[in-house]
Amino acid sequence: MLKIALPNKGSLSEDAVQLIREAGYHCRRYSRELIVLDNTNQLEFVFLRPRDIAIYVSEGILDMGVTGRDLALDSGADVVELMSLGFGRSDFHYAVPAETDLAPDQFAGMRIATSYPRLVLEDLTRRGVDAEIIRLDGAVEISIRLGVADAIADVVQTGRTLKAAGLQVVGLPLLRSEAILAARTRDIEQQERVHTFLDRIRGIVVAREYVMVEYDIPETMLEMACVITPGIESPTVSPLSKKGWVAVKSMSKKQDVNQIMDSLTKIGAKGIIVTDIRTCRI
Repeated sequence: MLKIALPNKGSLSEDAVQLIREAGYHCRRYSRELIVLDNTNQLEFVFLRPRDIAIYVSEGILDMGVTGRDLALDSGADVVELMSLGFGRSDFHYAVPAETDLAPDQFAGMRIATSYPRLVLEDLTRRGVDAEIIRLDGAVEISIRLGVADAIADVVQTGRTLKAAGLQVVGLPLLRSEAILAARTRDIEQQERVHTFLDRIRGIVVAREYVMVEYDIPETMLEMACVITPGIESPTVSPLSKKGWVAVKSMSKKQDVNQIMDSLTKIGAKGIIVTDIRTCRI
């Protein structure tokens, strides 16, 4: 039976469970169960602290796990990233009091509070900066006000929490993170059940990035329309009963859909319809 770790709480857990269920697997928790079995597909889902997942996977106790890229790297666990999952996106930044103009290269001799000591140590070493790292498990942004640290390094999503604490981000992100599927080795992809699992998950992840765009267009404008909606290989084109017109269907990036509709309208497209894609194989 394939054993897969999932985060046990928080938004990372909710999004991971939703992804797994959309891929056709049973992993619903009715209470606080640590293990959920999907006997039909011969999978065992184990719910663990996100920070611990990469360690269990690296030891071979579990086959794969969903965790944050930042957590996997900070754990020092020997795992590989099989796939990025498109949720839980965040940047890992240094932050300092808003009234200062400190830069990361000026942190020598200072105290840096963080929940990710390995990531910070590696970055400071690359910079040649000797600073004291203060490890905290949470509420890192308050540490400067309480006199525990001079700067912090933390995950930043909207930046509102930092601003409320009187802090500002400095320098480029140390890391761009998101949820990933991690394994001990890429050799696991050769197993048939794993290959099927990865195909299903990838189908959901890709489908979330695309929409299906359908429209009618005069044949004289078809070439230009195909430039706007090139599709994956090429768009599907079908003749209409209306002479001189064709129907076009094409997968397009969801983030570009409004600009695509604007461009199609300008060249005379009619009946433009955009629909979500639940899953796909490309």
